[in-house]
Amino acid sequence: MKTPRIRPAAAMALAAALAMSPLYAAPAAAAADVTVVYTEGQTWETGYSGQFTIINEGDTALQDWTIEFSLPDGTAVSSMWNADVAESGGTYTVTPPSWGAPVPAGGSYGIGFNGSFSAGTTATEPATCTIDGAPCSGGSPSEDTAAPSAPAGLRSGAQTADSVTLSWDAASDDVGVAGYEVLRGGEVAASTTGTATSATVGGLAADTEYTFSVRAYDAAGNRSAAGDPVTVRTSPDDGGGDPGPGGDRRVGYFTQWGIYARDYLVQDVDTSGTAEKLTHVNYAFGNVSADGQCFMANQPGEGDAYADYGRSFGAAESVDGDADTWDQPLRGNFNQLRELKEKHPGLKVLISLGGWTWSKNLSDAALTAESRERLVSSCVDMYLRGNLPVIDGAGGTGSAAGLFDGIDLDWEWPASAGHPDNTFRPEDKQNFTALVQEFRDQLDALEAENGRQYELSSFMAADPEKIEAGYEVGALMEDFDFVTVQGYDFHGAWEDTTNHQSNLTPIPGDPGPDTYSTQETIQAYIDRGADPADLVMGVPFYGRGWTGVPAGPDGDGLHQSSSGAAQGPFESGIDDYKNLKDLTGYTLHRDDEAGAAWLYNGSTFWTFDDPTAMRQKVAWAKEQGLGGIMAWSLDGDDAQGSLMAAIDGALDGA
Repeated sequence: MKTPRIRPAAAMALAAALAMSPLYAAPAAAAADVTVVYTEGQTWETGYSGQFTIINEGDTALQDWTIEFSLPDGTAVSSMWNADVAESGGTYTVTPPSWGAPVPAGGSYGIGFNGSFSAGTTATEPATCTIDGAPCSGGSPSEDTAAPSAPAGLRSGAQTADSVTLSWDAASDDVGVAGYEVLRGGEVAASTTGTATSATVGGLAADTEYTFSVRAYDAAGNRSAAGDPVTVRTSPDDGGGDPGPGGDRRVGYFTQWGIYARDYLVQDVDTSGTAEKLTHVNYAFGNVSADGQCFMANQPGEGDAYADYGRSFGAAESVDGDADTWDQPLRGNFNQLRELKEKHPGLKVLISLGGWTWSKNLSDAALTAESRERLVSSCVDMYLRGNLPVIDGAGGTGSAAGLFDGIDLDWEWPASAGHPDNTFRPEDKQNFTALVQEFRDQLDALEAENGRQYELSSFMAADPEKIEAGYEVGALMEDFDFVTVQGYDFHGAWEDTTNHQSNLTPIPGDPGPDTYSTQETIQAYIDRGADPADLVMGVPFYGRGWTGVPAGPDGDGLHQSSSGAAQGPFESGIDDYKNLKDLTGYTLHRDDEAGAAWLYNGSTFWTFDDPTAMRQKVAWAKEQGLGGIMAWSLDGDDAQGSLMAAIDGALDGA
């Protein structure tokens, strides 16, 4: 389990300077009814984020636009989303993205970017700005020198364990209010544009008091005094804390691709009753590039940014019942998960990195101190700071800041063979420990920066040989909050003989070639220094099958030769529980001690877990004092969430 460590705060001189100076805003002059507002976002040790917002108060849509700006010496744009950008001679030219971005009449359009700065830099706001060739200011800024009135009536609405929603009364201005900024400790914690008089501040710590105030700004950059403050306490964290020995963590993997052929949406996690039973959702998967950085793509084999944050969901598909809009800054699974967290405040969402296919570059990324620092920094920036890249075909991007509550590492496998394309080295064992420590160090720094806690977990192998080859277990567990242990895929149709894929205990007469059981796997971790309370046992929401199987001496098809893999709807030899439970013409068999169940019809054999097997597994995990149950993957359950309900009831003692 992660042990508390004291870490000196990083020097943040630039952040302090920005907090003391007003943020830059300038009105557009290309059309009298169009305004461009620039606002500063988060700042960290090597960079910052910013946003240009085009506000169209005219009666017709602004079909095309070009913004040109320059930055002070020592600063540069490193990435931009929701627009195309080109740089020449220090001038940045911003144009609509390939999918088009008309600014609707009476609407707005946001363009975000990440910037970098060099040592000694004290300002990052644009030095010059034009829209369609005319000064963004539309003339001398001195023409409008009056600040808006201070907003009144600041009040708190909904609170969760890590967010607060605030609202206030509209301010007034002689020309017009362009937006509002929510302040916390003198720094901008959230901002709005246009007439919106509410905002949600995320990334907060549970059961903690925060004091906020709000100021208004106009298009010329004049800012009001802050209105009267309000103090708000976030809700207690009722879902993601340390459950202690014999704990009840309930972890479920949500697969990026499940929204397609399996038609399993984030909404289904809610309507099935599963969300209220989970403590964690692990989103599978994030990819790591050949140069050792977290990255996103929108092409087969590399990534599906469209599913992650580009796809629009209709009202009937959305968690909150509202349809996504074309200009919504964040869509896709990420936005749906955000809505799920708002509905279930105790739920934590972790981004899982790697997986069977995307572990191929992790050995290279973990090889040196420099490569480890580069990988972790990129992952923290993309997922925890929420700085998503612009990707053609993915649609709107926005920011995922505040969505993810931590990182789940799914390296398959350090120092051992996994997918045929994966690289592995003997030194992966030590490098994995160093990589985990680098993640923990950077998460600690981020916690100190924003006062929010982040979890670090990992999916770990079942094979005792892989455990010995790849993990310095005692050292690793000092930096993890918990780990999930593979409790399935012990056998499958890659072998010729039928067998159990998730048995708890050793099976007499197991023909191999390798013999596995969860009992032996868990003991291997404990023998190497793991606390049972930090081990979360994995269970499968799918089964594995063979065909051409003779009955054998017991008439149940177990441990018999086969002619090959059984037919599955998505791949041979595998099918979801929701399909297997409704098969006809099969006889159900059990080994109650091993928590194993299987179906056999005289020719085809399926090893799978049903609610009875799940309750048997949970009872065993509780007897061992394990830290909970993990399910791969949620899309295998039925519409009623029967498997998760069985897990939940057994953990609660029902």
